[in-house]
Amino acid sequence: MASITGPQILLHSRHPSLKLKLKHSPFLLFPNLPFSAKHTPRRALCSVNSNSKPHASISIVPDLLHYLNHSWTQFHATAEAKQQLLAAGFQMLNESQDWDLKPGGRYFFTRNMSCLVAFAVGENHSLTVLFDGVVLRRYNLGDGFHLIAAHTDSPCLKLKPKTASCKCNYSMVNVQTYGAGLWYTWFDRDLSVAGRVILKNGHNSYVHKLVKVDRPILRIPTLAIHLDRGNTVHYSFITEATLLGFLKLKLFKYVGYCAVTIKTLLLLTWGIDLVFLFRPMNKDGFKPNLETHLLPLLSIKSENTSLESKENNSALSSKSYHHSLLMQVLSDELKCDVDDIVNIELNVCDTQPSCLGGGNNEFIFSGRLDNLASCYCALRALIDSCESPGNLASDHAIRMVALFDNEEVGSGSIQGAGAPTMFQAMKRIVGDLAKNYVGEGSFERTIRQSFLVSADMAHGVHPNFKDKHEELHRPVLQKGLVIKHNANQRYATSGITSFLFKEVGKIHNLPTQEFAVRNDMGCGSTIGPILASGVGIRTVDCGIAQLSMHSIREMCGKEDIDIAYKHFKAFYQSFSSVDKMLNMDN
Repeated sequence: MASITGPQILLHSRHPSLKLKLKHSPFLLFPNLPFSAKHTPRRALCSVNSNSKPHASISIVPDLLHYLNHSWTQFHATAEAKQQLLAAGFQMLNESQDWDLKPGGRYFFTRNMSCLVAFAVGENHSLTVLFDGVVLRRYNLGDGFHLIAAHTDSPCLKLKPKTASCKCNYSMVNVQTYGAGLWYTWFDRDLSVAGRVILKNGHNSYVHKLVKVDRPILRIPTLAIHLDRGNTVHYSFITEATLLGFLKLKLFKYVGYCAVTIKTLLLLTWGIDLVFLFRPMNKDGFKPNLETHLLPLLSIKSENTSLESKENNSALSSKSYHHSLLMQVLSDELKCDVDDIVNIELNVCDTQPSCLGGGNNEFIFSGRLDNLASCYCALRALIDSCESPGNLASDHAIRMVALFDNEEVGSGSIQGAGAPTMFQAMKRIVGDLAKNYVGEGSFERTIRQSFLVSADMAHGVHPNFKDKHEELHRPVLQKGLVIKHNANQRYATSGITSFLFKEVGKIHNLPTQEFAVRNDMGCGSTIGPILASGVGIRTVDCGIAQLSMHSIREMCGKEDIDIAYKHFKAFYQSFSSVDKMLNMDN
């Protein structure tokens, strides 16, 4: 979740990992699946056990943990989603090439390898017509899209274009903050880097590759408490009322007598020692300078490194933008020569694996839950809702997932929700399926029949700070998806869209909760208002309740993951019938 600052669109393992039984994971079923491989039928990832009750299904939580542990960056999250779609039989498209779509087909494309759009075309909306003696199946104009949108990025530290820095005989790495992170949580963590690099690939040819260094190579150490007393000593009274009583006795005019008397009276009467009555404290708390205090430490500077000298700093070339040790670590990971690396785009990442926690293993402890948990639930719901040939036979709509980048910084990028990516994809899909039968207002009619679920993590009530939530709107963990409301349109939910989405859950016995921010607090936002206003599509904002949002280590409820997955899957399978129950604007 982030504040909206970008423009609106216009019409348009070496490291120890969690030991889980993941034998049904698509990543393990197809560990070396090439992107061009033909589809191989797979076992249902979340199917009903023949020996279990009809509604008992396998949890997707183990696969989510696997996804989180492999998705350190937005690039890796998109690549893992791509691999999963290919394993499920989806066909990859290219935005710069012609599309040939068919009813019942399943497709996807990526943009910048950090944004992904996948969709499955329902078969029941195709009409059989005779054209020049040839029987054709064409798109029934006006059938809508049922979409779930989320974002692949999370607040983090990103490497600057020139990262090499040296201080006090340490090799440091220059970074810049991305999004609104809780940056104090990044101190004293075992950190590494991940992202993408551009490599030479022969003569005048380059290739894009992902890289992830699984071992801790970076750390941002905190300053010892003994060295952090502050430049100015501030004093605070523990019991103001007690001192006020002594002031009324006018004892302070007797300087020598006062010190002894007050201390004695306090100690004998209330057991308070004067030493603890006045105490130095830092009123500002721990507020690191984001430019000078957040530099990760890479290593002890080698003897032949002299970047601190002005002469060498002025003579830096593009090859010297980064520490040679960092470049060597990357080349070892990529199994290439250092000279083959021509550019890097890396995030600083926490190496601690995602895992279950809590006394009953009821929580998920992980980084990047905001918003990879939503991405994964939406993606799995799409895949599992159309994995069998008959799943799309009776569907009039087109089921779609859109995963965007750069939500945490306003979505104003080519791979963000502020770009017309989804709008253009919907228009191309309608045009290709309708062929030459596009009539007046065909695309606009399709938009009016469409519905978007904007899925982004929600604020669960904090037991130590419950007053930060409005009294009647305090979502809790393990109680289902949270419907987000804001009268000032920071969320796109309306009375109509919330009713329809909750009705889907009600039919399938899935709980929902409500959230509205306090009037005396600011409200975050999502990609929901951007897409709703830019495309003109009905939208509901919802999310999984979590704690520690934007921390390097977040937490949510394990059951909420399965509830979200089931709700999203039910949305794809049931929304067409639910939508017909409400008649409006007719």
